[in-house]
Amino acid sequence: MTAEGIRGTVVVGAGILGCLVAREILAADPGASVTVIDRDLIASGASRRSAGLHFPRATNPAVRALAVESQRYYVELAASRPELPIHPLGMTVVAPERTGATLRTVYLPEANLRRVTEIPNDVTLPDGMVAWKGDGCQYADVPALTQALAAELRPRVEFLEGVAVTGMSSDSDGVRLSLGTGATLTAERVVLAPGPWLSAKAWRHLVEPLGARVKKIVALHIEEPPTEKDGAIVFQEEDAFLLPYRHRGHWLFSYTCTEWDVDPDTVEPGVTPVHLAEARELLERYAPRLADRCVSGRVFCDAYAPDQAPLVRALTDDGRLVFAGAANGSGYRLAPAVAREAVRLLPTQTLSLEDRKETK
Repeated sequence: MTAEGIRGTVVVGAGILGCLVAREILAADPGASVTVIDRDLIASGASRRSAGLHFPRATNPAVRALAVESQRYYVELAASRPELPIHPLGMTVVAPERTGATLRTVYLPEANLRRVTEIPNDVTLPDGMVAWKGDGCQYADVPALTQALAAELRPRVEFLEGVAVTGMSSDSDGVRLSLGTGATLTAERVVLAPGPWLSAKAWRHLVEPLGARVKKIVALHIEEPPTEKDGAIVFQEEDAFLLPYRHRGHWLFSYTCTEWDVDPDTVEPGVTPVHLAEARELLERYAPRLADRCVSGRVFCDAYAPDQAPLVRALTDDGRLVFAGAANGSGYRLAPAVAREAVRLLPTQTLSLEDRKETK
């Protein structure tokens, strides 16, 4: 493609969210023209390093509505496509005894939380802490899932991989995208789903007013094989969890790293002594036997919104350009609902190709 082309809807970003946006556009209009553009390969950004844990929890009313919709979406998707890498899990929530009433408002009814005395073998409960069992938990191999969804979409969606968007502007003709290949194209509508690449030159001026920030994400690998009976263990107060990564043959421990305003293009992907010390300190409290086996992991970053709810906003007055993302580390968990909201925001009436030709 060397000359300017015209597209119906362009999705910028081919992670789990971008691919679900394309899927939702076609669900609403099977004949729609959809192009998905990514500077790298499909699922090569934050989706590549996603833990993929989904549990029915919401931190505020806005997130609760998204969590309910996403919970239903994944249940239906897994039932209709059992070959997809979505795996049901048991769930144990560890939290202070005094928070029991609040806990039931944080988790959805589908969680069916119930107080238990039996806890996983490697977990100890400090004084004042108790455990609840819950339902509705699953985890996915997010890169594999994203690629499977993209493969399903390819007959109807044009994917441009390894193509960077270097410029973006909107006018009465549509949204004009300049590409790293030297080509340009004009889109009727654009959904921008850039993951943590909020500061890319092409759209930084549009996204900056949203107030989103980028935070480092750290998850450590615990070199011990999980069993089929093992479930996720959520440490509610610490916003951390242990996940049996059965498809990889080890456990994953995600904890809250507080390094802010990092750049996804320069963030060091290696685990540091500080990361190991922070993770082991928490593990020593709840699962001391696992602490010494926490020796490696994954480091990247994600975008966070100011009010702890994902951002789905029109970036231009005409509504042609919509931002979707900043899901606060819950990109996979809330992606279906965020994708649907983004598609609902897109204008349904845009200037057709024939009408545009007549006005030239």
